[in-house]
Amino acid sequence: MKPYGNQLNLKKKVSYKSEKNSEKISIIKIKFIHQIFDAINISLLVLIFTLFFLSFNSQRKWSNTYKNLSKTRTINNNLIDYISKIEEFYISELESINTYRKTKPEDLIYLDRLPEKKESLFKKNLSIFIEGFSDSKYQKGY
Repeated sequence: MKPYGNQLNLKKKVSYKSEKNSEKISIIKIKFIHQIFDAINISLLVLIFTLFFLSFNSQRKWSNTYKNLSKTRTINNNLIDYISKIEEFYISELESINTYRKTKPEDLIYLDRLPEKKESLFKKNLSIFIEGFSDSKYQKGY
């Protein structure tokens, strides 16, 4: 023992074999701890990639949904425009009803009905056939 100040330094004598055993045990423990950390790191990487692909897939689905909603909104806006134009037309028609005056029997003009000429199917086809010959539509030979 050597005195150092107020303290005494005690050196423990350790044999060479016990130092080797403790080194082997500590190396085995360190390797085991490294394997645990490697497994944790690999599982974290797998989890990160899995969540990345899931979020990528959900983002794609959301983009498709948003595109469909945008199309629906434009269709609805067009329908609102058409409805407003139709309403405007009907309102103008209702307003124009009051500007026209109602007719009386004295205002009406009566026309005589012309008698319809009834022509037989045979005469009609015969006249078409004769006109075809006169127009040289039907010809004999070359």
